[in-house]
Amino acid sequence: MSLLLRPLFEKTSSTYTYLLADMQTFDAIIIDAVDKTMQRDVTFIKELGLNLKYIIETHVHADHITSSYPLKRHFTQAKIVLGSANEIICADILLNDGDTLSFGVYTLSAMTTPGHTNGCMSYVVGNQVFTGDTLLIRSCGRCDFQGGSAEKLYDSIQKIFTLPDETLVYPAHDYEGRTMSSIWEEKQFNEMIGLNVDKQIFISRVNKIELDLPKKIHVAVPANQDCGAKKL
Repeated sequence: MSLLLRPLFEKTSSTYTYLLADMQTFDAIIIDAVDKTMQRDVTFIKELGLNLKYIIETHVHADHITSSYPLKRHFTQAKIVLGSANEIICADILLNDGDTLSFGVYTLSAMTTPGHTNGCMSYVVGNQVFTGDTLLIRSCGRCDFQGGSAEKLYDSIQKIFTLPDETLVYPAHDYEGRTMSSIWEEKQFNEMIGLNVDKQIFISRVNKIELDLPKKIHVAVPANQDCGAKKL
C-alpha cells in the first residue's frame, strides 16, 4: 500500500491544498482546492492518472474562492464534500461527526471542529489530520465572523488533541512557510493553546486578536456557498 500526499500552495492567500491518492487503485481526494491554482491541480491529477473521487472542503472559506465546482466539471465522477453544519446545497455529500469516506484502501474520517466558523470540519487519514483553520501551526483560527466562537474553538482543538501525539498536522494555511506539525508539537509549543492552557485564558487570547477582515470575504463567502460555481 502506498499513500501519495502532496501539499500544494497558493501564495496569495497562503492556502494549502492537499492531494491524497492510493497509488495501487489511483483513487484520490483533494482538500481545500483554490480557484487560482485549479489548472495546476487538474494537470497534476491527470499526469498521475488519478481517479478523483472526492473534492473536500474543511469549511466555507473567506479568503479565497474554492475550485470545487469547476474541478467537478473536469472530473465528473467526483463528489463535493462539506460538513453538514454548512447546509450547502451544491454539495453532493454533507458529513457528520464520525462519518467516513473511502478512497482505495484508505479511509477518511470526519471530525466536527467548529469555532473558526460554525461549519468547520477536520479530516483524519491514517496518522494525519487536516485541520483547516481550526488548528494552525503554533496558532489557531480567528473567531470573529461566520458564527465563530472562541469557546467552541477551544473544545474543538482539545478534541483534535485526543489524537495520538505522533499524528501529523496539516493546516489550511501557514504564513511562515511551514508545511506541517504534529499533535505533540502543538500541545507543547502552540502559542494560543499549548501547555494545557486554561479555557478562559485561551478565549481571552483569541478575543484579543485584531485583524482586518479578509479582503475577499464579501466575494469569497457567497461564491463558496455555491461551491465556486458563480465564478464560471
